[in-house]
Amino acid sequence: MADKKKSTVKVTQIGSPIGRKKDQRATLVGLGLNKMHRTRELEDTPAVRGMIAKVQHLVRVDEAG
Repeated sequence: MADKKKSTVKVTQIGSPIGRKKDQRATLVGLGLNKMHRTRELEDTPAVRGMIAKVQHLVRVDEAG
């Protein structure tokens, strides 16, 4: 079977969760980001895009492929 290349997004935490609401902190942890300047490459799904939208002021998103 031919493998379909899954599109991914590269998410980097650029803002501190200090002083933010608990749900925003939990969203960062759900994305695998819990320290500044940490980067994760995640599958581009509607769920991940929704999480990114919730904390868009704390992360930078690059299209990985």
